[in-house]
Amino acid sequence: MREVLTISIPRDLKKELDQLMRADGVSRSDIVRESLRDYFFIRQLRRLRSRMIPQAQAKGVFTDEDVFKRVS
Repeated sequence: MREVLTISIPRDLKKELDQLMRADGVSRSDIVRESLRDYFFIRQLRRLRSRMIPQAQAKGVFTDEDVFKRVS
């Protein structure tokens, strides 16, 4: 089931949204839905990462390079 959401955005952001809409041939709603999904995914990833940092550091993993070395 779909819900309607009304939002307010600055004029310059709407202009950019409309340009993207025309360039990609998709609706504003499609762009906003995809953006929200991306936002929620990134937020979840950051939350998971912050929970895992202490465990990683306890095992000597401090950087992305350390992670890469362990998984390669």
